[in-house]
Amino acid sequence: MLGDVGWQELAIVLVIVVIIFGAGRLPEIGGAVGKSIKEFRAQSADDQAPVASASVAAGVEPSPRATAASSMRSDEI
Repeated sequence: MLGDVGWQELAIVLVIVVIIFGAGRLPEIGGAVGKSIKEFRAQSADDQAPVASASVAAGVEPSPRATAASSMRSDEI
C-alpha cells in the first residue's frame, strides 16, 4: 500500500503539514514523533523478551514466522 506513494504525494502532505502547523513547530513535532517511535520500539522489545524466555522454559518451539521476525533488524521491519 505505501509502496505506491510517490514523491509528489509526499510533497503535498508536507505542504499541508506546514500550512496547518507552521514551519516553526515542525522540529518540535518531528522530535515528538521520533521520541514516540523510540519509546514504542523499546517497549515492544521489553514485551517480547519475557514471551521468548517463557516459551524456552516451557520447552515450546517458536513458530518459523516468529523466528524469522525475531531475526530481523529493527530497520528491516
